[in-house]
Amino acid sequence: MASGKADKTSKTSFKNPNKRLPLGPNRAKKNKTKKKVNKTKKNQNNNESNGVQRASASQQLSFFLNQFQSANGVQLSSLELESIKDNCILELSKGLDQDANTLGKHMKAAFRPSWKEVLCEGQLMEGKIDCGSPAIIIFSASAIRSLELLRGLRPLTMECHAVKLFSKHMKVEDQVSLLKNRVNIASGTPSRIKKLIDMEALGISRLDVIVLDMQTDVKGYSLFTLPQVRDEFWDLYKSFFHQRVVRGDLRICLYGAVPVDAEIKKIEKRCS
Repeated sequence: MASGKADKTSKTSFKNPNKRLPLGPNRAKKNKTKKKVNKTKKNQNNNESNGVQRASASQQLSFFLNQFQSANGVQLSSLELESIKDNCILELSKGLDQDANTLGKHMKAAFRPSWKEVLCEGQLMEGKIDCGSPAIIIFSASAIRSLELLRGLRPLTMECHAVKLFSKHMKVEDQVSLLKNRVNIASGTPSRIKKLIDMEALGISRLDVIVLDMQTDVKGYSLFTLPQVRDEFWDLYKSFFHQRVVRGDLRICLYGAVPVDAEIKKIEKRCS
């Protein structure tokens, strides 16, 4: 009997070996605080992955100028920096994520009351709307990403289709033909866009906004960091866009999360 009782007691003691004792009040409070901090960090990371833009216009401009100087090996003078104003940066709604699906909503808001006339209508207007001259050009590092962003613009392009300007599976001749019609929105890669501008098939007289995709690919590269694409973009920017930005005739939209770091702060000091 004694032996049987001992066996029963032994089984009972090992029934829940992983059962935890209740935490004391101080330890429970500490764990609760830790969970709250981790949840906050997770939300911040989710915001970054969703492309929520938190940088101000000034910070975005500083980031852009830093990239410009670094990629081209130049140092802009204080006079040159002062000539480039914050209003050349298109600030987007902080209430919307910056992903492919919401791009159309952001662009609609950017053009305010005239959005339908500028971005949707498909008729050429002699003396006002030339063929092959978009109001928006979207720059991406790849053809696949260009297509992703175009999907978010479908509500705006039903009447006047957006033009795909990249080399993958598309001939230059076909794109030249498409650009003989009214074009409100174009999306592509720097190399093909520059080629079409050089051929005078793609016009920029009506261009109001250039959208620069900030998303990184699976290897961590972006429009500003993928070596060949980066060089092609800055060559295009210097040749056709920089002076228009300085004059205030062209707005830059950095679409996606923009980092704010020590390098940006250095440029901000030079601007002040």
